[in-house]
Amino acid sequence: MSFSEDALVQRLRARDEAAMTLFYDKYSAALYGVILRIVKKEEIAEDVLQESLVKIWHSFASYDASKGRLFTWVLNVCRNLAIDKIRSRQYRVGSRTQTLEDSSAMRQAAPSGFRPEHIGLQEMTNKLSPEQKQVIDLLYFGGFTQSEVAEELDLPLGTVKTRARAGIKVLSKLIR
Repeated sequence: MSFSEDALVQRLRARDEAAMTLFYDKYSAALYGVILRIVKKEEIAEDVLQESLVKIWHSFASYDASKGRLFTWVLNVCRNLAIDKIRSRQYRVGSRTQTLEDSSAMRQAAPSGFRPEHIGLQEMTNKLSPEQKQVIDLLYFGGFTQSEVAEELDLPLGTVKTRARAGIKVLSKLIR
């Protein structure tokens, strides 16, 4: 079935659910492709596409045809949601905690040399003050950024940076 973009826009503005089906048929493959290039995982791309379609449906009144074509507007909605997804803590934590089968560690040979200096580093953090230990554990063993640690512990970013620097100083003296 052929239809013009203007007719589709009018029907979507009128909250015509059948128009959303037409919209999906016409644009979903292209939008999915863009989202997949950003998030790199099919399952996540499908979720982001679904979220995008819901957002497009609910916020269609904000579309202004004088500022650009419909596809450009929906592409930006999808792209922004995909970028938000990869910036989210849930996505970053999920990508760090992938299953072992998916991990490149399964395809790598074991290291040839034993390096005893790697053993006991986490235990050395027990010699830090509780505040320093908490920050160092989250930063280096939890994979958090300094901003995420500040948010998680409800501390100013400067305090997190100071505690991290002081903790690293103590650890460097212990390692020597």
